[in-house]
Amino acid sequence: MARLTIKDLRAGKGTQRRTQVYVRTPREAVACQEAGVDMIVIAEAHDGTPTDLRGVREAAADTFLTVGLEPYTHAGTVEVLRAAYRLVRLGVDAVYCSYGYDTVKALADEYVPVVGHVGLVPYRSSWFGGMRAVGKTADEALEVWHRTRRYEEAGAMAVEMEVVPTPVATEIARRTSMLVVGMGAGPGCDVQYLFATDVLGDNEGHVPRHAATYRDFRRTGWRHEEAVAAFAALVADVRSGAYPASRHEVKIPDAALARWRERMG
Repeated sequence: MARLTIKDLRAGKGTQRRTQVYVRTPREAVACQEAGVDMIVIAEAHDGTPTDLRGVREAAADTFLTVGLEPYTHAGTVEVLRAAYRLVRLGVDAVYCSYGYDTVKALADEYVPVVGHVGLVPYRSSWFGGMRAVGKTADEALEVWHRTRRYEEAGAMAVEMEVVPTPVATEIARRTSMLVVGMGAGPGCDVQYLFATDVLGDNEGHVPRHAATYRDFRRTGWRHEEAVAAFAALVADVRSGAYPASRHEVKIPDAALARWRERMG
C-alpha cells in the first residue's frame, strides 16, 4: 500500500473513513501498517530528541506519519521552523502544532503540513474547567468553530477535534476544507483517532469514554499477530461505521445546538 499524500487525504474528505493511531514504539507502528491503519502519530521527547523517530519511520515506511512539536511549546517561531524542517527531512509527513496561529501560518507558508487542535486540548484545559468535553453549550461550540476557522485561515491541512459533541463536530467537518481528525467527536469526522494503548488494552491509567479496546495486553503481554488483529478490527469498524458507536459520543442539548446553528448562520 502506497503511503498517503496530502492530496490523497484531501480527495477522500467526506467519502472515505480514515484511521489514525498514536503509537509509542516501532513494533506498534509496523503492526498498524500491516493492519491497514492510514495514519500514525508519535510525539517527541521533552528534551527535543526523537522518541525513536527513525525506528518508527523505518518500521512503517508506507504509513502517513505525524509528529508532535510539544517540546517547542514555549519556543520562538524560528526554533519551531527549524524543528519542523528537521522532521520533514527525516521523512515526517505532517507536524502537530497547537500553538499560536502565526506560528501555524509560518509553517504552512513554508509548505510544512500542519495539524492544529481544538476542543479539549489537555494543557489548556483549565480555560474550560478541567479535563471535560468542550462544546456542550452554544458559546463553547461557537468557540470551537471559530478556532477551527482560524486554523484553516492560517493554512493548516487538518485539525484534531477532541471530545466535542457529535453534531457540532459533524457540522464543522462539513463546513471546513481541512481534514477533521476526531478523538471522541463522533462518526462525522474525516479521521478517527485512538491511542494504541487503548486499542491494545494495556492502559494503566484512565480509559476515556471514546476508547475502543480489542485486546487485553495488560494480561497477555505483547503479541505481534494479536496487535495486528486488534488494529485491523479497528480499521474495519471505522470503515463500516461500527466505531464510534453512540456510547462513545458526546451529546449536546437540543436547545444549545439550535442556538449554535443560528449563530453560525
